[in-house]
Amino acid sequence: MIESQTLELEIDDPGLLYGATVFTTLRVYNNLLESRLTHWQAHCDRLKFSLETFGWRTPNERQLRQGAQILMAHFPVLRIAVFPDGREWITGRFLPNDLIEKQKNGIVLSLTVPEFARCLPAHKTGNYLSAWLAKASAQRLDAQEAILVDAAGNWLETSTGNLWGWRDGSWWTPPLTAGILPGVVRSQLLEWLLTNQQVVREEPWTPEFVKGFEAIAYSNSVVEIIPIRTVIQRIGKLEYNPSHPCFQQLRMFFIAL
Repeated sequence: MIESQTLELEIDDPGLLYGATVFTTLRVYNNLLESRLTHWQAHCDRLKFSLETFGWRTPNERQLRQGAQILMAHFPVLRIAVFPDGREWITGRFLPNDLIEKQKNGIVLSLTVPEFARCLPAHKTGNYLSAWLAKASAQRLDAQEAILVDAAGNWLETSTGNLWGWRDGSWWTPPLTAGILPGVVRSQLLEWLLTNQQVVREEPWTPEFVKGFEAIAYSNSVVEIIPIRTVIQRIGKLEYNPSHPCFQQLRMFFIAL
């Protein structure tokens, strides 16, 4: 346990030089890693998938869990990163102060340029520069988040989460084949909706298609669901209903037993 704002690394550490880590960020519910909404095993499985894909050493699972348990006594949000040699780096933080307000009133996003699409999109790597730059560019436009796009202008994901849209009486989300992160909440929410006989369509979000949404939102493990009320484009804006009743369906996932 290091009670400090600094961390010592070797000057040639690939995690420092190249962002050579994989990480996951989770929210601990009811102070339990076993809570249905914490998705501890799903987060560990995603880390393991990336580590095995890259041929990196997997960390000691008992030690990883022990570190998480120590920090979750102080913080509801944990970020777990793993270096190529199996070292784990766990940090904690608090929920955003304005989270409830954002969940209720929605936020403003802006479209970015294709150059800001994430590298290795199927993996959550420490090289998050493109997403960081995308969010920084959005904030200069007084937006809170950014939407990443591909070369054709299709919407992919936000800089920190997966996209959801409501139109024609069903849910829509970009497919993994478009080159997006398989978010833990995305996969769990998708499975839950289908189990509850809700229609979910995984289709590309083209510039023309997104104009037909009644409501859109993004999800991740920390913020759950955040409605999007405005999307700033190069020319003009798109407006959506952040209070649409469809969001109640998604919110049920986070309270259902």
